[in-house]
Amino acid sequence: MKKLFSLIILTVIITSCGGDSKSVESIIETNDLDKIREKRSEIISEQTEIHLKLNQIDAAITKLDTLKNFPLVTAFQVKQTHFNHFLELQGSVATKKNIILYPEFSGLLTTINVEEGQQVTKGKILGTIDDGGLSQQLAQMEVQLNLAKTTYERQNRLWEQKIGSEIEYLQAKANYEGMQNAVNQMQSQVAKTAIRAPFSGIIDDVITDQGTVVSAGMTQIIRLVNLDEMYIKAEVPESYLSSISKGKIVEIFFPVLGESHTAEVSQVSNYINPGNRTFSIMINIPNKNKNIKPNLTAKVKINDYSSADAILIPQSIISENAMGEQYIYITKKNGESDEATASKVMIKTGRTQGDFVEITEGVSNGDIIVNEGARSVKDGQSVIILNVDNNE
Repeated sequence: MKKLFSLIILTVIITSCGGDSKSVESIIETNDLDKIREKRSEIISEQTEIHLKLNQIDAAITKLDTLKNFPLVTAFQVKQTHFNHFLELQGSVATKKNIILYPEFSGLLTTINVEEGQQVTKGKILGTIDDGGLSQQLAQMEVQLNLAKTTYERQNRLWEQKIGSEIEYLQAKANYEGMQNAVNQMQSQVAKTAIRAPFSGIIDDVITDQGTVVSAGMTQIIRLVNLDEMYIKAEVPESYLSSISKGKIVEIFFPVLGESHTAEVSQVSNYINPGNRTFSIMINIPNKNKNIKPNLTAKVKINDYSSADAILIPQSIISENAMGEQYIYITKKNGESDEATASKVMIKTGRTQGDFVEITEGVSNGDIIVNEGARSVKDGQSVIILNVDNNE
């Protein structure tokens, strides 16, 4: 309607100019500068008058037109909500009791007493190594020890009765104690020929076969694993050092197992890796069913920030200007109709979670923000709100 009236006015202007074209041409043909200037001033005056009338007509159209061409948008009302932000990391499962047993004695591996997958208790002999005759030497030394003990006890009784010389008593005592130390040392050597379980667990791998010659501290014999005390280790960027502490609640998910667990941060490292600027954390994880294995991948979510009255909005409605400033549009209704005025508001954002971002400055509880159609709105422009979501 408004465009139609404007076209009519322009047609009148063009027609009037066309009807006066001959007089303009005749004045130009006179080559009289004063008359030409006078005609120009006359036309400018008519043009100014026409524009003034056109503006009056446009104002009347705007006032009377009920079918205004305003942008159609949807909006939502901001509601303060409880916000928990989670830092997502990838961790790896480990156990403090996952070791490879090495022999303490060099020689022939004479026996392997266990099989892979076997449950063993602490102290159980898992294998033995040929002692090279140490057992026989120990037996002879024990005979000599018994003799030295008997001699010492006899000399001790005599000395208590003031019979014999002191030197005989002291020699018997020194001989007995020396033999005792020698036997203890030999027993320690012989004990090293037995490979024992340092803790209860499962034989995960028998690495060396029976009959192999092994070297002390060099040959891998058996891998022993205990799945009771499992933990997850993850690397955290140093920027989160102040927000991650011992006792923080952690959500753990094992993609392979399809299992979720809730635990706490049990240890925070005091060392920052200079190579990747991270610090490590440990999370103890229960393993009653023994289905969590070492080196299993885990997704870790740590609650590093919480707010009881946060304002969250979709990231998709946030725009950015050439200066890098972020802004949105807040609407204010014009009366009882669906018509409203959109105003550009500069904002500051905080942490993000999924498709939403926390607004720290620029938006208040109860504000109505343009959602769909936000990209086509301008500051101060009137819009028609099709729907307002109250987020209830």
